[in-house]
Amino acid sequence: MTVTEEQAVFDCRQAFAGELIALARQDERVVAVCNDSVGSSNLAGFRAEFPHRMFNVGIAEQDMVGIAAGLANAGKIPYVCAAAPFLTGRALEQIKADVAYSEAHVVLCGQSPGMAYGELGPTHHSIEDLSWVRAIAGLDVIVPCDPVQTRAAVRWAAASGRPSYLRIPRFKVPEVTPADAPFAPGRAVVMRGGDDVTVIAIGSLTSRALLAADRLQAEGVSVRVLNMPFLDPLDEDAVVAAARQTRGIVTAEEATTSGGLGAAVAAAVVSLHPGPMRILGVPRVFAPTGDNGFLLDYFGLSADGIAAAVRDLLRRG
Repeated sequence: MTVTEEQAVFDCRQAFAGELIALARQDERVVAVCNDSVGSSNLAGFRAEFPHRMFNVGIAEQDMVGIAAGLANAGKIPYVCAAAPFLTGRALEQIKADVAYSEAHVVLCGQSPGMAYGELGPTHHSIEDLSWVRAIAGLDVIVPCDPVQTRAAVRWAAASGRPSYLRIPRFKVPEVTPADAPFAPGRAVVMRGGDDVTVIAIGSLTSRALLAADRLQAEGVSVRVLNMPFLDPLDEDAVVAAARQTRGIVTAEEATTSGGLGAAVAAAVVSLHPGPMRILGVPRVFAPTGDNGFLLDYFGLSADGIAAAVRDLLRRG
């Protein structure tokens, strides 16, 4: 799989909304719950078609998750839609107790995660959400990299019967998922083969990792690119294979480096097959204010930044 700077890009929120409507037409149990975020969650079409299956609780995220758990206990499949920083930050206790501990079939949809709301500053950055939800037992964590995986995630979450957290990107990305790619818990997607270094990426960083691999190929560096649509459960077999078969691993995520993808991969590496690693993300700081592209570049989460990390690993490793 290759990607170019000129490739068409898409808003995954639109793919999410379209697939949710299609699913709701087939399954009357599907409902939507939101926190006065009909517009930002792209739920206007759902509300127009299913007005009695749309529950807008206002800016009350704790109530929103609790209500969704009640709907799940009544046999519904609630998709809880809210900006990721507020869904996770304000309602973490309800996510833990009402959803995960209670094994309620609730699909938590964190909209516009990472630094998508860049101009609104640290209060709206959602860089801690993966660390928070990964710490909760019994909660699947899904981070689609493009519209293809977003649609697959919507379908999978409805059929799983399990609590899940689904990260819906706002930053536009190209479609990069191969046609025959798996979408299942604990299954990585091999985006590109390589023998020198492995880059493991999630979400919006996946297409940037592919760009970096293309640039490094021109320098004679063979980069394997793995995408992890499921952050939890993680594909530890793919991680161990990368550690054994290549000279090191670079992880890339639009999230804090404390507790997210890099931490999950590092735990697998140090336990199962120790080897060199570089973890790319937002270090343990509050990100500054600026648009999404600026912020990704600021933290080295660009194709150039990923390529530089690969070169550094090879030089030191």
